[in-house]
Amino acid sequence: MSSPDVCIAGAGIIGLSLALELQSRGARVVVLEQGLPLAEASTAAAGMLAARDPENPPELQSLSELSRALYPRFLDHLFRLSGTTVSFQTSTTLQEVHASHLEADRGLTLLSNETLSILQPQLNTRDRRFILLNEESLDPRELAQALWAAIQATEIEVRSHTPAHFVQTGSSKIEVHTTSEILHPRYVVDCTGAWGLTQLPPGHVLPLPRKGQMLAIQLPPSVPLHLVLRTPDIYIVPRTTGPAAGRAVIGATVEDVGFDKTVHPEDIARLRSAATELLPGIADAVAVETWAGLRPGTSDGLPLLGQVTEQHFISAGHYRNGILLAPATALVMAQILAGERPAVDLGAFTPLRSLHSGIAQP
Repeated sequence: MSSPDVCIAGAGIIGLSLALELQSRGARVVVLEQGLPLAEASTAAAGMLAARDPENPPELQSLSELSRALYPRFLDHLFRLSGTTVSFQTSTTLQEVHASHLEADRGLTLLSNETLSILQPQLNTRDRRFILLNEESLDPRELAQALWAAIQATEIEVRSHTPAHFVQTGSSKIEVHTTSEILHPRYVVDCTGAWGLTQLPPGHVLPLPRKGQMLAIQLPPSVPLHLVLRTPDIYIVPRTTGPAAGRAVIGATVEDVGFDKTVHPEDIARLRSAATELLPGIADAVAVETWAGLRPGTSDGLPLLGQVTEQHFISAGHYRNGILLAPATALVMAQILAGERPAVDLGAFTPLRSLHSGIAQP
């Protein structure tokens, strides 16, 4: 495919979800990936569809709610293409809230200790206040398998181990250079996340990696866990179905250390300690896996979504919410490429916004 309609750089969940959306609209799509598809942040995440997390920037609310509403359709699309079912692992979250959240008057209703003891026995409620959020979680590894199988059932071409760079050859012409050829697509979309293929002008928001270390434990039979436990500092996300059923994911550190994915035992120990303080019954749980991923962040904490030049677009920087935001991001980016009005206002996410736009730093 020497002249695709759209060339996407980056085969993570954002890039591949966009590829599926574009292909369903009749576009010829090629995806270039410098490594392996879905091998970075897409499968390192916990999988919370945290649309109402009070720690999220308020600018994300509309896009988050749209994406959560699109998820059933998105998973059904994957099933129809791949024959693989991706089940929601949980449907509710117990979220600790700080006084600042309550002072913001967000209509939050605190749960009593009696209610908390019913919802989650053994939860440590001392000096903590919780609300109940109706939000789902899923296993990103199961999602990745279904997404990849769906991609393979289409005519979308994905080229692994294919680094690329964009070359603007005129005001309305762009080339995609690989080690073996030059592509001349109508549009290019940078979905490379933290790797930042797009060179934005000085003084503008830039993509960057934010490392997160995590672990998975085998839940003791004495600790039933069927919902997500989340505080501003720690989360415990159970796996209730599939190959990982009976486990829980604990995370995550937030580190600005570049592209280093080293797992440090002392950091894992601190995560375990914080999780055990929240849920003491897991103190002796067996750790079955540790890992680190690179969240695709930005220097102002918001995604980069939109047009850079006439043919050059970017969809990156989803930070902690890439799994959640994938369906809506695919939809609004496809709408932009088609010249349609996006389903939600994307003004806060324009790639050409200045670092001094007044948006709070993460």
